[in-house]
Amino acid sequence: MKQFQLNDQPGELLMEERILPVRLVSRPNQICYGVTYEDKTLRVKENENGRETVWHLYKQSDQLNLEWADYSHEYPEATELLAAIEASVVNYPHQKKLSLLIPNDHLNELFDSGVLIKDANNQVSVYVDIFWQQARVWCPSTPVQIFPIHYVVSHGRSHPLRRPKPIGKVYQRYISWLGRTLIFRTIDSVTDLICFNRWMNDPVVAEFWQEEGDLSKHRAYLAAIEADPHVMGLMGCFDDEPFGYFEIYWAKEDRISPYYDVNDFDRGWHVLIGEPQMRGKPFVTAWLPSISHYLFLDDDRTQRLVIEPRIDNHKMIRNLAQCGYANIKEFDFPHKRAMLGMLSREHFFAEQLWVPRRISLPQSVALS
Repeated sequence: MKQFQLNDQPGELLMEERILPVRLVSRPNQICYGVTYEDKTLRVKENENGRETVWHLYKQSDQLNLEWADYSHEYPEATELLAAIEASVVNYPHQKKLSLLIPNDHLNELFDSGVLIKDANNQVSVYVDIFWQQARVWCPSTPVQIFPIHYVVSHGRSHPLRRPKPIGKVYQRYISWLGRTLIFRTIDSVTDLICFNRWMNDPVVAEFWQEEGDLSKHRAYLAAIEADPHVMGLMGCFDDEPFGYFEIYWAKEDRISPYYDVNDFDRGWHVLIGEPQMRGKPFVTAWLPSISHYLFLDDDRTQRLVIEPRIDNHKMIRNLAQCGYANIKEFDFPHKRAMLGMLSREHFFAEQLWVPRRISLPQSVALS
């Protein structure tokens, strides 16, 4: 059985055909399911009420098939099927399509949202790139509808009015090779202040962020972020343990907009990893694709992500390239010479960049 492993060579990570362990936690619509997979049998169990559905997951030639195996019970719920699909595509990360053998007359909502596709022969399939664009699987606070477009002007720049910023968890994804759930949540300027202050004064972080200071400085920093509608601060956590800070922004009204042909819904981000024990390669292959995934899920109109690390931040630039970001050009900010990195929505989903590939990652993650 092929599996995920760390190579003996420093910094090299391999993703082969199947990931182990074969346990997954899935939370479609915020209903928590535990999923196990053994001997072609997939078991999806709701944590709260203990209800379990049983499925067969198997390959036939090159086709991956998911079959409902428990016809003695009532039909599976949509969320149970979503959990089973997530487990299927996580266990077989290089499949482009999943064929379903299930009762589906009661699942109209999944056809309407593109999760399920029926062909001319009435075969029901899941296209993996479409499935990974279903925010309801990973985002607790998915908007009911896209925020309408209304143009406003800020600091001389015309841009769409941005919707109110969320509070709390915005993304969660079980990382099978760590056995932990990666969470992005909005930063709390009170409860997270001491942690944020400690990270900013870490010499490794300060080398690139240059924001050392006392609590009062960082309290004011976070207050400014909170008051700015174009930027949002997120804490990255593994389970409930914070490991880093992510600052995401709408590029149209950001300082980067004069330096490239910016679109209305382009997003950008910065990162610092504050906990030294979480700067290794298994962690960066979890959070770097996941922050990209979250930003594409947050608004379907976002077609490109940008990032502008300092030009001498070689580790970060290499990590970005290995996770699908193209190096567009070097340019000069007033405070630094930077590299413009860019990732398109089409490239991210078509190439399934949410899973690690054969890559060479440094032992400690760089910062932007």
